[in-house]
Amino acid sequence: MQRVTRASVRADGSEIGSIGNGLCVLVGVTHDEDEATADKLADKIWNLRILDDEDGVMNLSIAQHGGEILVISQFTLYGSTRSGRRPSWVDAAAPAEAAPLVQRVIDTLRSLGAQVSTGKFGADMAVELVNDGPVTLLIEV
Repeated sequence: MQRVTRASVRADGSEIGSIGNGLCVLVGVTHDEDEATADKLADKIWNLRILDDEDGVMNLSIAQHGGEILVISQFTLYGSTRSGRRPSWVDAAAPAEAAPLVQRVIDTLRSLGAQVSTGKFGADMAVELVNDGPVTLLIEV
C-alpha cells in the first residue's frame, strides 16, 4: 500500500481507474487466505492511520481524512526469489481462487464508505503513481 497524491491504471491502451489523494493498494492472494482475511485487509486499509493530521503527523486513516483508494490485483507480490534466477509463483493463489478475494476486498472497502477505483484482474496493466512521502507499507493480516 502506498500513500499517493495521484495514481492511475491502464489496460488494453485505456485508463480504467484513477484517483487523486489517497492510497494505491496492490493486493496479492496466497493459498491460505479466505473471505475473513479479505475483510480484515479491507478494514486495515480503511482504518490504518497513515495520513497526516493538521500538524503533519501520520495520525489519520483514510476513513477519517477522506481520499480515494485504487485497488490493483498483483500476484507477483508472492513471487519467491529464494533460489535460482527466476521467480517462483507457487505461493500465489490460482486466479480462480484469488479473483473473488480481491473483489471481496474491493466490495468490503466500498461497504465501509470508501471511494474505490480498480484495475482489471488478470490484465497486463500499467500503473502510474506519485508516492506521497514516500510512504509504502506491506500489510499482512
